[in-house]
Amino acid sequence: MKQDMTIARLAAAGGVGVETVRFYQRKNLLAEPPRAGAVRRYGPEDVRQLRFIRSAQAAGFTLEEIRELLSLDRTNERPRVRELAAIRLAALDAKIAELTLARGALERLRSTCASGKRGPCPILEAFDPH
Repeated sequence: MKQDMTIARLAAAGGVGVETVRFYQRKNLLAEPPRAGAVRRYGPEDVRQLRFIRSAQAAGFTLEEIRELLSLDRTNERPRVRELAAIRLAALDAKIAELTLARGALERLRSTCASGKRGPCPILEAFDPH
């Protein structure tokens, strides 16, 4: 596996910025290879791992959970991976329920604001802590 990418090329291949790559390295999610001459060189495995991290983040996993998923990657620990996925699904379901309630409340406020003729809009009043 040829290590021929600079950090900038790695970042571009992973769809992130250089500082994001460095952040993942500081969090021990992505290895920092030794220098090859004046710069560090990255390869296809680094791109794969960077994309793995980004995909797991998009699915809502925390950095700590991603660290564990990375440790489980390419192992036979399917039960633990399923458990982590179930935990994340439950958290997403709770967030969806919370957002659904917030959306309903805001929709009611918007409707009340549209039907009122005078005074401050109820949306603004709802956000004012008095």
